[in-house]
Amino acid sequence: MKNVYSVAQVNSYIKNMFAQDFLLASIYIKGEVSNCKYHSSGHIYFTLKDQKGTLACVMFAGNRAGLKFQMQEGQQIIVGGSIDVYERDGKYQMYARTITLDGAGLLYERFQKLKEELSEMGMFAAEYKRPIPTYCKRLGVVTAPTGAAVQDIINIAGRRNPYLQIILYPAIVQGDQAAESIIKGIHALEHVGVDAMIVGRGGGSIEDLWAFNERAVAQAIFECEIPIISAVGHETDTTIADYVADLRAPTPSAAAELAVQDVRELQRKLEDYRINLMRLFENRIERYKSRMEQYRLKLQLLSPVSQIREKRTLAMQLEGHLQDSMKQILLKKRHQLEIYIEQLKGLSPLDKLNQGFSYASDDRGKTVTDVDQVIIGQQVHIQLKNGELLTKVMEKHQISREYS
Repeated sequence: MKNVYSVAQVNSYIKNMFAQDFLLASIYIKGEVSNCKYHSSGHIYFTLKDQKGTLACVMFAGNRAGLKFQMQEGQQIIVGGSIDVYERDGKYQMYARTITLDGAGLLYERFQKLKEELSEMGMFAAEYKRPIPTYCKRLGVVTAPTGAAVQDIINIAGRRNPYLQIILYPAIVQGDQAAESIIKGIHALEHVGVDAMIVGRGGGSIEDLWAFNERAVAQAIFECEIPIISAVGHETDTTIADYVADLRAPTPSAAAELAVQDVRELQRKLEDYRINLMRLFENRIERYKSRMEQYRLKLQLLSPVSQIREKRTLAMQLEGHLQDSMKQILLKKRHQLEIYIEQLKGLSPLDKLNQGFSYASDDRGKTVTDVDQVIIGQQVHIQLKNGELLTKVMEKHQISREYS
């Protein structure tokens, strides 16, 4: 009877055959992703297929560090790894160590790798970025001489500043000779001495734009002493040149707007500055006029003529106060005098004489108040209200009067 083998023995034998095959130990297989599953353990299980067959694949969690994208159904990929037999199930499968996108995916991986290298070298650092001149007089452009990109740059730049000088270097921007042509254009315009430079082209696939992802182009942009604006493709396109350039524009049209200051806007600003300056001058002149008027008034107040006028006015005021005071005093004294006069009237001999009384004195002028002061035949002077009588005493009589 022939030898009989167990299933495990057969599976083990086949596994050894796979292990001894040099091709299967390190192989790259291209195909479409199908039945892709990300396991909670970190492993990725998927099927690689083409029009004529399928192949089970697995990428263990330890190898996922090199995977730069999220795997999805229908992607065209290249899987690098080994093919071996899983003895328990008696099935062979591919154990993936690397997975890259096919076609454009390979270019994308090259792009990512170069981006990381240049970033580590510091070529993307902000401290190396040169500022774009605010007012550019000579603008250099490195791009294809035909196409929408150069026309957009010329039209927009010319509209924003008709006095601008645009120097175009007609470069090859696609194909094997593109990188070298772009580098020559950068060096040529740097030698001419433009104020700023636009390097770019219109949109396209990653293959079309690949010249701007070359290390040599990036190096030329980084070493250029002239500020460079990258304007490659559409807004969603990003190249190595965009990261190295001093400024990235989403489109060539936007690059022209960033590089060229709008003269009309500048004229409006200048007009605003002129108006503001005139207003400031007018305000300052008004302040000086007001200050001069204050000085004039102050000088008038401090001048000798003004001081004399002020003192004279003060003297007149004091004189008026003095006159008023004197009038008040005189009025008060006059009133008091009238009171004294009225008081003296009652004591005045003349007033008594006017009332019918008389005043008698002897020949020596001594007042006679008693009949015993005179003798018979003595002359007596009698004063009346309107004159004097000279009399002689003929008789005298003693009369007794009592006063209560």
